[in-house]
Amino acid sequence: MCSEDGPVILQANRADRRVTRVGKWLRRMSFDELPQLLNVLDGSMSLVGPRPHAVAHDSEFDKLVRNYALRHRVRPGLTGWAQVHGCRGPTPTAVMVETRVQYDLWYIDNWSLGLDLAILLRTPVEVLRGRNAY
Repeated sequence: MCSEDGPVILQANRADRRVTRVGKWLRRMSFDELPQLLNVLDGSMSLVGPRPHAVAHDSEFDKLVRNYALRHRVRPGLTGWAQVHGCRGPTPTAVMVETRVQYDLWYIDNWSLGLDLAILLRTPVEVLRGRNAY
């Protein structure tokens, strides 16, 4: 079994044996994100911004994707531009990471209160779709 600090960091996948039935439902409905509201309240996260990745993945993705680190110019968010465009869940390929980063950087460069409100309104629709949530 691998852990966060082991040599290989496994991302969840559709057939992941580590996830229970209740856990699958919590993940699909994004209820597992609710504790992160405490991070929003303490100021370490925003409601909207690039979704954070595991620290171990950050260093790996930084080597794979040009300008990856630029997404750290803003606080991470509970939801983001990439998520409302279906980029949710695991990132097993460099192309998937790069696509997510392109959305994140576009969001950072085009930030506005109106954009944040649009993302917040679109997020429940994406959650109900349940794409890539496991």
